[in-house]
Amino acid sequence: MTVHKYLPAVHIHPILLVFIAISFFTGTFVELFVILSIVLLHEFGHYTMALLYKWRIRSIMLWIFGGVMDTDEHGNRPLREEMLVTIAGPFQNIILYGIIFVVSAGEVLPPSIITMLLHYNTLILLFNLLPIWPLDGGKFLFLLLSSLLPYQKAYHSVIIVSLLACTSLLLLQLFVFPFTLSSFLLILFLLKENRMDWKQRYYVFMRFLLNRYQGSAPVKGIRSIVVPYDCTLMDVFAHFHREKRHSIYIQFPENQRKLIEENDCLQRFFYDKQYNKPIGEIARYS
Repeated sequence: MTVHKYLPAVHIHPILLVFIAISFFTGTFVELFVILSIVLLHEFGHYTMALLYKWRIRSIMLWIFGGVMDTDEHGNRPLREEMLVTIAGPFQNIILYGIIFVVSAGEVLPPSIITMLLHYNTLILLFNLLPIWPLDGGKFLFLLLSSLLPYQKAYHSVIIVSLLACTSLLLLQLFVFPFTLSSFLLILFLLKENRMDWKQRYYVFMRFLLNRYQGSAPVKGIRSIVVPYDCTLMDVFAHFHREKRHSIYIQFPENQRKLIEENDCLQRFFYDKQYNKPIGEIARYS
């Protein structure tokens, strides 16, 4: 098999083109080159780990201080697997510290370049660990929350936390820290991305449900949930956890309960299109 089949397509986000133009006008192209080299190494860690787990990766989108893998596997893989893919990026930054130490000891590069590498490697590592989606810190937070909370609530929570973190950074940039155009544009970009993700939260959840309906989601154990008879299927799905198969007990007014399985609910939703019918009515005729 040829080597290019192992390598993803790499695209440059328009925001990065803006930073490249700024670097030419401000004489900071060397700094930008160092940053992009570190970012590529960081993304190579994510990509290599994902490749080991045979993820389907279409491309990698590069932007300043990070990148995003274009894949449908998020939310469709075991939590442990997604955590390892996420950790692999920052781990590359740790490895880079060792490389910088060896290069510094051998006096291969000028001290100014060594100092620059250390500065930007630390900056990129710490920046990516912020609890902001889709940075690694935001993904860590989402994976942690989705191991404890229903998937929909975990996703909503991480986007809200991310928006609050971005807003706080923007206020600090405007009123506390010295203003830099690069930082300002970067924060605005993250705010825009999170606002878009919030608008698309319904489609993210539908993809999660569709994976379960098609049987492609990992399952480790059974979880029982109790819902009132008059709630809709979407109300029921809001209780769904990752890696769990759900047994749904419907509570009727006469203090009776009836069991309906997760697959039956998903079948009624996606195939029969019973979007607004109460689950109690669905269960009576199951």
